[in-house]
Amino acid sequence: MMQTFFLQAQPNAGYMQLVLLGGMVVVFYFFMIRPQSQKAKKAKKFQENMLKGEKIVTIAGIHGIINKVNDDNTVQIEVSPGSFMKIEKSAISMEWSEQLNKPAVTK
Repeated sequence: MMQTFFLQAQPNAGYMQLVLLGGMVVVFYFFMIRPQSQKAKKAKKFQENMLKGEKIVTIAGIHGIINKVNDDNTVQIEVSPGSFMKIEKSAISMEWSEQLNKPAVTK
């Protein structure tokens, strides 16, 4: 009796599965793909418009102040008084003030 229950096909069952699959794709897009692309666009715009004196945070978590913007896609940052590093513009994650405004993660 249980076998016949599983073998009976519901009418329009294929459409329901298609709707659920489509819903999962939409949810995945709005919660995963779209926020990542917006963050990438914001980071690229910031990297293109950097100026001397801005406080930044690198992808590695190094905090510094831009000392010089070079033409070869690099910047020189001051990480402590008198200590400089030359890094790629693409290695800069965000502005330092944005890092300070992020909510703290508590466990």
